[in-house]
Amino acid sequence: MSGSMAMFAIEDAFLKVLTRTMPVWQLLAMVGVMAGAVFWLRLARRGGRLWTRDLWHPMALLRNAGEIVGAICLVTALAVGDLAVTSAILQVLPLTLVLGAALFLGEKVGWRRWLSVAVGFAGVLLILRPGTAAFQPAMLWAVAGVAGLTLRDLATRRIPAGVASDQLSASAYGAMVPAGLVLGALAGPAPMMPGAVESALLAGTVVFGVVGYATLVAASRLGEASVVAPFRYTRLAFALVVAAVIFGERPDAATLAGAALIALAGGYAMWREAGLRRARKPVDGLIRPS
Repeated sequence: MSGSMAMFAIEDAFLKVLTRTMPVWQLLAMVGVMAGAVFWLRLARRGGRLWTRDLWHPMALLRNAGEIVGAICLVTALAVGDLAVTSAILQVLPLTLVLGAALFLGEKVGWRRWLSVAVGFAGVLLILRPGTAAFQPAMLWAVAGVAGLTLRDLATRRIPAGVASDQLSASAYGAMVPAGLVLGALAGPAPMMPGAVESALLAGTVVFGVVGYATLVAASRLGEASVVAPFRYTRLAFALVVAAVIFGERPDAATLAGAALIALAGGYAMWREAGLRRARKPVDGLIRPS
C-alpha cells in the first residue's frame, strides 16, 4: 500500500509539470487514451471484452461522470495551486465517502465516525482558511475534485459485482477523451505538439499511475483491510517530500496541522469501517454483531 501511494504521488508530480506547457484538456485526453489502452490490454489478456451492456448500467455511467469531474478539477488544482495542499485536501476522500454513504446510501454511521468526519473537515478548513489573507480560491478546485471522486466511489459500490475492475477503469479513462476534447472546444487554449520531454512525462504519468493501481489492488487483496487501509495516508507524506524537493514548496504550520487532522481522522475512519466490515462477516452460519 505504501508503494502504491508513492507511485500516485510521483504521478501527481508528473501531471503538475506537464500542466506548465500542456493545456489541461489536452493532458486529460492524452492520458485517457494511453491509460485506457493499458487497462484494455489487461482486460483482453484475461479474455474480457471492453464494451458490454454492463457499461450502460446507470451506476457505471454515474461512476464515469464522477471520474471525469474529479480528474478535471484535480488536474486543474495541480496546475494552479500547490501539490502539497492539493494532496492534503485529497486525503479527505475517505471521510466524504462516510458522509455520502450515510446521506445517500442509507448506511448506518456511529458517533465515532461522525466525529472523525467533523475533525477531518475542520482540517480542510484549517488548510483553506476562508475569509483570511491566506485563502487561495484556486484550492476550491481540489475540493470540487474530491466531490467528483466521492461520486465515483459511491457509484462503484452499486455496480454489479460481476463487472471487471479493469473494464471499469478502461471505461473511465476512455470517457476522459471526449470530455477533454469537449472542454478544449468550449474554453480550452490551443493544443501543443508534445516534444520529447512531454512525451517522456506522459509515459511516466501512465506508468506510475498503472503501477500504483496494480499495487493498490494487490495490497487490498493480500492484506488485512483494517491494517492496510490507513497506510493510504502515506501518500500525503510522499507528496510533501516530492513537493519540497521538486517544486520547492514549504507548507506553513496551519496547512501541516490541517493535513495532520485529516490524516488522523481519515485513518481512524478507515480502520473503524474495516473492523466493522470484518465483524459482520458470517462465521459458522452466524453473523457477528456489529
